[in-house]
Amino acid sequence: MRITVAGIGYVGLSNAVLLSQHNKVTAFDINTDRVDMINKKISPIVDKDVSEYLANKNLDLCAVNLPETAFSGAEYVIISTPTDYDTKKDYFDTSSVESVIEQVLKYSDTAVMVIKSTVPVGFTEMMREKYKTDRLIFSPEFLREGKALYDNLHPSRIIVGEKSKRAEIFAELLKQGAENKDVPVLFTGSTEAEAIKLFANTYLAMRIAFFNELDSYAEIKGLKTSEIIEGICLDDRIGNHYNNPSFGYGGYCLPKDTRQLLSNFGEVPNSIMKAVVDANVTRKDFIAARILEREPKVVGIYRLTMKTDSDNFRQSSIQGVIRRLESSGVSLIIYEPVLRDCKTFMGAKVINNLDRFKELSDIIVANRFSNEIEDVSEKVYTRDIYLSLIHISEPTRH
Repeated sequence: MRITVAGIGYVGLSNAVLLSQHNKVTAFDINTDRVDMINKKISPIVDKDVSEYLANKNLDLCAVNLPETAFSGAEYVIISTPTDYDTKKDYFDTSSVESVIEQVLKYSDTAVMVIKSTVPVGFTEMMREKYKTDRLIFSPEFLREGKALYDNLHPSRIIVGEKSKRAEIFAELLKQGAENKDVPVLFTGSTEAEAIKLFANTYLAMRIAFFNELDSYAEIKGLKTSEIIEGICLDDRIGNHYNNPSFGYGGYCLPKDTRQLLSNFGEVPNSIMKAVVDANVTRKDFIAARILEREPKVVGIYRLTMKTDSDNFRQSSIQGVIRRLESSGVSLIIYEPVLRDCKTFMGAKVINNLDRFKELSDIIVANRFSNEIEDVSEKVYTRDIYLSLIHISEPTRH
């Protein structure tokens, strides 16, 4: 099968690697650096499984930046370009997806396009009408940053937004590359599949918001967050997962998906959807206020990324905290290895030397604790109750 993947970020590259184990795959991206790296078998994203597979597996994969080369002759085109929700304009920017659709229609009369990008509910039907084509399918993607390929090798489920032979073929292509073959497969309408993605991510955001507000309560009352959470999560109905407090939910999907879903509700009565969005704002306000209560002269931000094994800090929650601290007039410095070529970020000075960063900081703000800052744990403010517990005792930690 000849497959093209348009957009080689976390979603696109993990799918390209997965499918190229058994199919001829072309990865298309306008970023020439990413294209060159893939052709040299180097991963442009931080994902140990992607790096391992590119370097050591026999993959039928090449990368290009010419649309005619990418789309001519392709049987399936997976669209995984970035989309975003503009809160000021109340608008979901899907222009990158539409651009790929137009290029595919220009260079191929037969390719089936599978949209993996997150889109508003009803988008696929709108595009079918706009471009007068029935060659569009939506299939939601469920993965974690840093574990994108792992999650495709061991999928929790495969959902394809169409009930047809071509949808079944696509589902089988995904199963073919997976290590876990016993995976639930669901075929739905395209709009239902789009709703599944937004509602699933909003549920995850709601769970994060719940444990964050629990942590806010415990911190104010001087209680041990970890003991409360442990007791709650012993209930099998709740489960011991997705329960480590943070500075808020962030990343590629949760912030934009929750806002988009709330926008999609329109005239539909709701309370929970709005609360999930508002809770993220409240949490960042709370975190910033707790930091400022200590009256630091210099606040050090340790890492912008949300996860230890990730190089992505798009819409990371700590950036919301930074904006609040900056508006208060406190001096900010940042330690973030991903910014090694930058001198400033969001108006704060970037310090590349970790020891110097520790020395200059009156308080070190860390969304996730690390052994790198264990030696200055008395300076650290974190709500990471698991990795920090052996270093910072509750509830007296900052």
